Amino acid sequence: MLDREAIQAILPHRDPFLLVDRVLEYEPGVRAVAELDVVESAFWVPGHFPGHPVMPGVLIVEAMAQVGAVALLSRPENTGRIAFFAGIDQVRFKRQVVPGDTLTMHVEITRSRGKIGFGDAKALVGDTLACAGQLMFAVE
Repeated sequence: MLDREAIQAILPHRDPFLLVDRVLEYEPGVRAVAELDVVESAFWVPGHFPGHPVMPGVLIVEAMAQVGAVALLSRPENTGRIAFFAGIDQVRFKRQVVPGDTLTMHVEITRSRGKIGFGDAKALVGDTLACAGQLMFAVE
């Protein structure tokens, strides 16, 4: 398991934009499973939406991408690099994510060629699917 300090040794993201609290499992270059505790003090809560906070879908996708980046950037040859979005396909939202939820994200790298990687991602709250889609990464 990786805590936030260990995650920050792999990812360049920092608060308030680091959207991964714990990495539960990972195989460098292959897959990663991680969690985010969705908290009332998150930067987006006051404005999305007042009185009814819902985690923005783009932030759920970003959190999944950060988990995919852990899988890609944990390969020794990618140490110190940055993984950027290169594409997002077939993303669907199935459940609202709200403060108090723990978002569990699974990303499997399905293809990797040179500096480009592709992954299948899903985010769950408990056993319920919240979001799923395909991500494309460019490692700089």
